Amino acid sequence: MFRFEHPYWLAALILVPVLVILFVNAQRIRKQKLALLGDPGLVKALTGSFSPARHIRKFILVLVALVCLALSIANPQLKGASLDQSRQGLDVMLIMDVSKSMLAQDIKPNRLERSRQLTSILIDQLSNNRLGMIWFAGRAYLQMPLTTDLSAAKLFLQNAGPAAVPTQGTVIGEALKLAGNSFNTKEQKYKAVILISDGEDHDPEALEVVERLVESGVMINTVGVGSIAGTTIIDPETGETKKDANGNVVISKLNEEQLRNLAVKGNGTYVYLQDPSSAAQTLLAQLDGIEKKQLESSDSVQYNSFFYVLLLLTLLLLITEIFISERKTVLQ
Repeated sequence: MFRFEHPYWLAALILVPVLVILFVNAQRIRKQKLALLGDPGLVKALTGSFSPARHIRKFILVLVALVCLALSIANPQLKGASLDQSRQGLDVMLIMDVSKSMLAQDIKPNRLERSRQLTSILIDQLSNNRLGMIWFAGRAYLQMPLTTDLSAAKLFLQNAGPAAVPTQGTVIGEALKLAGNSFNTKEQKYKAVILISDGEDHDPEALEVVERLVESGVMINTVGVGSIAGTTIIDPETGETKKDANGNVVISKLNEEQLRNLAVKGNGTYVYLQDPSSAAQTLLAQLDGIEKKQLESSDSVQYNSFFYVLLLLTLLLLITEIFISERKTVLQ
């Protein structure tokens, strides 16, 4: 099977007829100007050493070189060997808390940005698995269903924030339930959840949901973001410190106990998020202990490139054109 890797470069070939037209027009103008110089016999004697045939030959060489250059940049390829790519992995659902409490700056730059950093690393490191993403605050929303095509994952991650979930709160139970519904219910293994949250609001339903997920073969891992001492929250819309209904300043604290209990009940691990790289390695090590399943296989076709042949031919044509003189060969 033949193809061009960059076929859009073939558009440069439109220059070929344009250059031919310009060359022919230039030859016509040259003849007209020579005719205006004076006596035809005298003009012929003065220009007798000039070879029109060689002039045309040099132009053709440059024209062919241009064609070869365009073709080489487009990179002609022939189909080579086909490789069967099959991989083993897990179904992993990444769940991120995007409530306003995640804007607290008790860890720099803030809890949400630190969570994004961790999630970005996990997306890169879990590329051989099927990944899905859920954002939650007062409601939980499936952002990306389980898929092996992670090209859009980082784009979804950039939009993770309070604006993505208008209803505020921390409904961990609903997020976990949505994750469970996103898995293949016929399988009793190969499934894991990574929950990233400050766990600020106690959700009594969360432990019940975890128990049901464990029964269906899901491992629950949790990541705590923030500090136990807590800090105030600056509302990004008003720029003011968040207060409760009674006008008291709200102090947002990491609910480490709830997140740890969820991980214990979920046969997983709890990680306190301080350094994203270190936290990612701990989570990946935990997932490595889970039995993997065969994910979809696909045929990867290798193509052999031949741009260098045309590039070499381009150089040879241009070098040849340089050494061709437009003067006639004089025989002694």
